[in-house]
Amino acid sequence: MNNGNICVSVCATTPGEMASKIASAEEYADIIELRLDCLSPELLRDLLTSLPDSRRRYLYTLRTKSQGGKREISESDRTELANSLSAHAAEGYLVDTEFEPANSQTVDDDSRRVISWHELAGNPGARTQGREMLRRFPNSTIKVAAAVDDITDSLEVWKLLNDAKKSGAKVVPIAMGDAGKWTRILGLAHGAAMTFASLDDGVETAAGQISARELTEVYRAKELSLETKVYGVIGSPLTNSKSVYIHNAAFAASGTDAVFIPLEVGDLAAFMERMVLEKTREVDLNFAGFAVTMPHKQAIIQYLDHIDSVAARVGAVNTVKIENGRLSGYNTDVDGFIVPLTEKLGSIMGMRAAVFGAGGAARACIYALLKEGCEVFIYSRDPDKAATVGKEFGIDSSPVSAFSSANSTMAPARPFDILVNATPLGMKGPYENEPVLTADAMAGARLVYDLVTSFGETPTIREARLAGVPWIAGAEMLIAQGARQFSIWTGTAAPIRVMRQALNSQLK
Repeated sequence: MNNGNICVSVCATTPGEMASKIASAEEYADIIELRLDCLSPELLRDLLTSLPDSRRRYLYTLRTKSQGGKREISESDRTELANSLSAHAAEGYLVDTEFEPANSQTVDDDSRRVISWHELAGNPGARTQGREMLRRFPNSTIKVAAAVDDITDSLEVWKLLNDAKKSGAKVVPIAMGDAGKWTRILGLAHGAAMTFASLDDGVETAAGQISARELTEVYRAKELSLETKVYGVIGSPLTNSKSVYIHNAAFAASGTDAVFIPLEVGDLAAFMERMVLEKTREVDLNFAGFAVTMPHKQAIIQYLDHIDSVAARVGAVNTVKIENGRLSGYNTDVDGFIVPLTEKLGSIMGMRAAVFGAGGAARACIYALLKEGCEVFIYSRDPDKAATVGKEFGIDSSPVSAFSSANSTMAPARPFDILVNATPLGMKGPYENEPVLTADAMAGARLVYDLVTSFGETPTIREARLAGVPWIAGAEMLIAQGARQFSIWTGTAAPIRVMRQALNSQLK
């Protein structure tokens, strides 16, 4: 447990709507931030005279557009309103005041103030500015929020926690954006005075906000401490990752003091050197292991002290365990892929399989299929990459365009039994509506296996239905490989039923 507060940001265009959202926010909030910049000026007075009583403290915030607010407002009007709200602060309310160096002498320093500074164009001066605010306003809560593009960009903001501990001040460090979500989840455990959350998904008032329900029920942010083991998924982008739901549910069900968080990592080298490796890291987050996804499954290997034989043969790692400063790599994609397949078809020895894709997931599938006695072909949009993988595994490779070509030298003597989509086709993003093959091209197959995480219909599975071909959804692989990851990390059997329920609730 920790002593931090969850502050739920509420944005509404009318006093009535604001009152309704306040009532909803009370379930998870310790503090409710009223974003007054969401209201038109003429409605502000109506709100302040009709504001409902709440079991939670209010934080009044009026932010200009340049500070991430919803509308323009003069600094003089903003300052006047902030000062007038101080009367409410005497009754336990808080008032947010945006730090303006030129006007800082007019800002009162007291425990009823949250003095904030927002850097929307990056964070080159975040720590310097934060330190100055901590010095000038030792009695106030200092909030520093900076936009980040990659995870290590968050470090300058995060280090303000150590600066605040030295002086006994209260600080709220926030890295905005997907790459900064970890600061919102782990902040309370490391001494942040509060963390900001949205009322619900889709109504965020700042980039990277997590809903209060998810922050509380999925990440258990208020239950975390410095002793909590931290696991996470390393990749970019992570918008489709469902691992946080299955692993956090498993940790909660098993009573494990651990949390699993999204780690949006573009620059893997910088992340490993500045945040993970014991000799060079700048912060200690108590990392105990990672799941690794695109595009880092192969690049991660160079930073590991040991990899198991399966990962070595596949040439890709999707699981890292950290113990006593030593990093060990594993590949659970192999078991995760093959277990649902053999449960569906039984022995697959002698069958023909076509694997589409040439990344880390495809490599695991190829290894598993060959091990079970399949004849495997690889197809990719990148012929050179496919040829490299094909050479490593001793199998034929070809461009995807050759699959349906009657003149292709790759055309098999008989139809493929198993078709595997290990490409980004069907994932949310630019290719989310594209199947790896059309129904006509699936004719004669015994099974289509789509690795896109879903229990239901993806574009590829839709084509399989049209072709009358049985299929396996990627959710089955995610659960199977996730269960193996849990066992590697904890040394105990995974609560598979709980993990399945958690994933199913997210895919409905």
